Order: sequence, then structure tokens, then C-alpha cells
Amino acid sequence: MAATAHAPGGRGGGPAIAAECALRRARAVAGRVAAAALFALSAAAAAAGPLPYDPAADPRAELRRALDGAARDGRPVLVVFGANWCGDCRAFDRALRQADTARWVARSFRVVKVDVGRFDRHLDIAESYGNPIAKGIPAAVLLSPGNEVLQATRAGELADARRMGGKAIRRFLEGMAAKGRDAR
Repeated sequence: MAATAHAPGGRGGGPAIAAECALRRARAVAGRVAAAALFALSAAAAAAGPLPYDPAADPRAELRRALDGAARDGRPVLVVFGANWCGDCRAFDRALRQADTARWVARSFRVVKVDVGRFDRHLDIAESYGNPIAKGIPAAVLLSPGNEVLQATRAGELADARRMGGKAIRRFLEGMAAKGRDAR
């Protein structure tokens, strides 16, 4: 069989074909790497859970409903100020959603979350309760069913929630609840 002009020895190869094959292999590898990275990001997002603060929520209406419910059942209202961009706020929320803590919180409080954005949303609500966000978020205020402040973070006590961990956050809230009961 005669050799073709572009493929010495009649094999159909040559530098151009070899380069094209190498490019195709590189594209295939890049595609697999991109798919793996997308999968990893999706898994990380799913593990992080839902964002705790709904930017479309009406915290004033939620606060009114919580206070109305508190008037009926006597549970105090826990107002949590934070933002979705805040890692400590997300850590605090994860701690509140841990199974045992979630049950205890549901029995102990009516919870209202207030999204403060980048300290540009619902600041009037924070100010009406003594501006607990002044030293950082997340911040919390415990209200009586009559909308009186029983206890509040004032010195950024929760602003390091990532380092505190779930058990320390629960102990902090238990202490807050106890001081709130004493204040009633």
C-alpha cells in the first residue's frame, strides 16, 4: 500500500493529527474536572443548608404574629438579627436547627429572624430594642409576650458563633432564657 502525502508510512498520523488528539484529550479531562468541581460546589451548598434569612420576609408582620402567639401561650419571643452573607449568622442558625436544640427552642421560644442585610435593612427594628447589632451579628433579643425586652445581646456575644459551636450556643440561649424568666 502506498504512503499518503500527509502520513508517512501510510498510517494516517502526523504532527497535525497528534496535536488534534492531544487537544481532544485535554478538553475531555477539562470537562471532567469542571463537572467534578460543579458537583463539589453543589454538595457544599446542599450541606450548608438553606439560607436562614429570607430577604422577602416582613419581619414586622412576623413579630406581630409571634407576639400575638406569645400572649396566648406565654412563650417569650426570641428575635434573631443577622444576614445570609454572615458566616457566624449561618453557624448560629445551624446550631438552632440541630435536633435536640431545635426541639428545645420550639418549646421555649417563638422565633423571629430579622435580616439586616449589610446593615442597611430593618435597622429601625434593631434600634427599637436597644440596637443589639451595634457590636456584631448575629444578635438576639428576648421579648416578653408584652413586647418588653427581657434580655439582649449588647456586646457581640454571638458574633463569634462559628467558634462557639452548637453546645455553647445552646448554653448561651439557656442562660438567656433563665435571665428572661427571672426578669418576668
